[in-house]
Amino acid sequence: SWAQLPRSLAGSRATRRVSVCAAAVPGPAGRCFLRKILCTSSISLPRGCVRYQGGSQQSSAQPGSSRHGQSQLRNVASSGSIKKHQKSLSAWFSHQPNEERQFGPSFSLDAVHVDPVIRESSLEEILKPSPDLTIQNQLQQPSRRVIGLHNLFDTDACGRQVKNVVLYGTVGTGKSTLIKKMVVDWCHGRLPRFELVIPFSCEDLSHSHAKVSLRHLITKKYQHLRDVVPVLEASNLKVLFILNGLERLNLDFRLAGTELCCDPNEPVPPSAIVVNLLRKYLLPEASIIVTTRPSAVRRIPAKYVGRYAEICGFSDTNLQKLYFQMRLSQPGCTGEESQDRSSAEQENLVEMLSRNLERHNQITAACFLPSYCWLVCTTLHFLYFTRTVPPSQTLTGIYTSFLRLNFSGEVLDSTDPTHISMMKYVAKTVGKLAYEGVMSRKTCFSEEDLQQCFEVEMKTESELNLLEVFRSDVFRFFLSPCVQLGKEHTFVFTIPAMQEYLAALYVVLGEKKTLAQRVGQELSEVIGKVSEDVAVVVNIISKVLPLRFLPVLFNLLKIFPRYFSRVSGKDKDAIAHTMADELFKEEDYYNDDVLDQINSSILGVEGPMRHPDEAPDDEVFELFPIFMGGILSRRNRAILEQLGCSIKNLAAFEIAKAMKKTVIRKGRKGLPPSELMDYLFFLHEFQNERFTAEAIRSLRAVNLSSVKMTPLKCSVLASVMSTTCHEVEGLNLTSCNLDSSSLRTLFPVLLRCKALHLQLNSLGSDACKEIRDLLLHEKCAVSSLRLANNPVGEQGARYLAEALAGNRSLTQLSLLHTALGDPGAEAIAQHLAENQHLQELNLGYNSLTDAAALRVVEVAKRHETLDKVHLYFNDISEDGKRALDSLRMDRDGVRALVFLTAGTDVSDYWSHILNVVQRNLPFWDRERVRQHLTLLLQDLESSRSQTANPWRKAKFLRVESEVKKMLGKLQDGTL
Repeated sequence: SWAQLPRSLAGSRATRRVSVCAAAVPGPAGRCFLRKILCTSSISLPRGCVRYQGGSQQSSAQPGSSRHGQSQLRNVASSGSIKKHQKSLSAWFSHQPNEERQFGPSFSLDAVHVDPVIRESSLEEILKPSPDLTIQNQLQQPSRRVIGLHNLFDTDACGRQVKNVVLYGTVGTGKSTLIKKMVVDWCHGRLPRFELVIPFSCEDLSHSHAKVSLRHLITKKYQHLRDVVPVLEASNLKVLFILNGLERLNLDFRLAGTELCCDPNEPVPPSAIVVNLLRKYLLPEASIIVTTRPSAVRRIPAKYVGRYAEICGFSDTNLQKLYFQMRLSQPGCTGEESQDRSSAEQENLVEMLSRNLERHNQITAACFLPSYCWLVCTTLHFLYFTRTVPPSQTLTGIYTSFLRLNFSGEVLDSTDPTHISMMKYVAKTVGKLAYEGVMSRKTCFSEEDLQQCFEVEMKTESELNLLEVFRSDVFRFFLSPCVQLGKEHTFVFTIPAMQEYLAALYVVLGEKKTLAQRVGQELSEVIGKVSEDVAVVVNIISKVLPLRFLPVLFNLLKIFPRYFSRVSGKDKDAIAHTMADELFKEEDYYNDDVLDQINSSILGVEGPMRHPDEAPDDEVFELFPIFMGGILSRRNRAILEQLGCSIKNLAAFEIAKAMKKTVIRKGRKGLPPSELMDYLFFLHEFQNERFTAEAIRSLRAVNLSSVKMTPLKCSVLASVMSTTCHEVEGLNLTSCNLDSSSLRTLFPVLLRCKALHLQLNSLGSDACKEIRDLLLHEKCAVSSLRLANNPVGEQGARYLAEALAGNRSLTQLSLLHTALGDPGAEAIAQHLAENQHLQELNLGYNSLTDAAALRVVEVAKRHETLDKVHLYFNDISEDGKRALDSLRMDRDGVRALVFLTAGTDVSDYWSHILNVVQRNLPFWDRERVRQHLTLLLQDLESSRSQTANPWRKAKFLRVESEVKKMLGKLQDGTL
């Protein structure tokens, strides 16, 4: 049963307090560093031999070594070799992987680390079947003894000294990180139990097939130990061997398979050295710690193991909170210049994440694995603290690198002759489950669903063995029990976005094939190889014998592979069509953009929790096509190649070619703002500059109104738009939470926009300074700028006035409701005369008095091109109104829009003024709007009484009815 996984998965969520130490990257990331420890040095003090049995020390048998050996070792130790070795090891093991530096600030091991829970176990518990894998059953499991990392070699329950320790855990629990931490602790004197630590990577040893002695092996990897190794056996030295990743080695403990060897100078295969070390036949006094996955625990006979210990991850929510607190609160995490602002943002993130963890959502189950805690922090750093986006900074890149950190090209089972990589197996099996879930719009999977994806096509013993290894080692990494009530016996993907990533990988790798396609491909390969070989032989024979028809026959055989290659090319078209269909699903048009969806999945949604009986929302899978595009990028394909998932350059080229017919064509249609943001993010993830340039050139206008433009989204927009140099007809960024830093990021894009909409963005004087620089730039193409409903203020008006004086492109400027006041209007009037191109200026709803309004109009009358000034909803008196009403376009060259009337007639712009009021009412002071509408109504009634023309009276009555209707709705609260 899929719900009955090995015991290693059970009992791991019971809560216990554990100690917090220095730093960690995702656990499995340490494997790549263990391979690199090839040129370091070490030294230590000798110790006498002990007699060992059953993995524990029974008696300290022999006295210390000779005085000669001790004095020799003292001389070596005094040379400082041990300090050199510790320094060398510390440098290697403290080094962070590229992904750690790439997706956030690099932290040392002594800065951010929370030790996972380690529980003492036994072989019986490992082999014993567990009950159903549900969250409730895991919590109810009897609590095993928690043991600290530094106490693994304490005496066992029988009082015997433990010499061999097997430390096991599933993928992602932090085995390699824990070993890195152990080595660093020893280097810094925090592990006094041992005088010498010698780490070995079992992956490194598995690639060495030549016979080598233990002495030569140590000096080859750690050259500074050459002075210690000769006296190692005769010394009283406390040595610890670390064997990381035992599942990489095929060990045979039978005497017929591995002969006994007690001589460190005798050359034997590396696997024989490991076996004899564990047998305690070679260097019996040495302590050994082995890390491995659960499936390989049984490769070591129980009689050679003194203690089994399981890494249980962060089984306590408090540990998860502590990790996030330490990780997200690091100085410099945000990259912000303002420490106060960055600290407040960091604290807010930690608080929101803590509240979501307390709700016991699915993220709590996911963060049981330290690796996923790293992924959560990395994703939050990407979402919140990314100011620029180099090609390496993509969401797909984060997930691909995350899988490399955890799988790093490992084979699923080293004993299997196929040597299939773990990631390739996951793509074929879990990817199929993920894809079928995306297509059927579901995220919960029953045991029947799992059997359908994993067991239906199983036909051989080898396939069954691979499945068992996957179940015990990898299954829990990708799938976990659902925490929703009523769904406890179903499974969900540990991280929701991982389902979409694996579904995308399944499609792009071409695993989605029918039976006929699979058979055809295999037959094509066979016929292709055979026909080429036979054709060569027949061509030679035909030159001697008159068998002219045979080459023709075999050339016909070659037609099948060519024909099949053309037919299989349709697969690339199908991938492109799948991508386009999923990217532009109309039912997803009005969802939040994908970046906001990811943010909500991590931090939760603030507000009341959903009632259990309330119908859930439809599942959304908008990341699926974006991941498909991201996986096709060159960088991600290179990483996947390391993981055993090869995507050829030709396949990527053909898919991109097919996408031009589908994706770009559909992208030309008008898309809602959130869907357009998803499209731009897809182009960023795809990382194909030529394709992106062609797609962007087809977008003449960009409407992102009401999309919350975070620094990341601004960087994505700037990055994608930078692939071309064409002018953009319009860029609508209304109500997008922009600030001065956003404008700096978007500066190259804004330069090329003819119509720029920046309303409702809380843009103050700092932002106006950026806008001034924009308008004064020699390449500025902005002709229409709308800044309505922003707190521009007097200082902001001064910056904009400076911009007006030197700008040569702007024809329309809207400063409606920008808190200018009389000083701001005066500043604009002073510089307005220096402008030669402005045609329309909107200063409505800015509390202007008669003096300021008349001053602006006087300057406008002398302006060459300015013919329209909006001054409605200002504090203009009746005298001011009469003065402004006297302006005539034919005489004064400018028209002031103040009221709905123009003398004894209705203004031609009455509908425009009322439309402006209706559009902006949600953002204006309703009481003030009501007062102004009342004044407008009184003005209409007064003007109507002064005219005898029935046609004009009818026009007045019509406008009055519109104003009264608006006032009525305003009072009822329906407007």
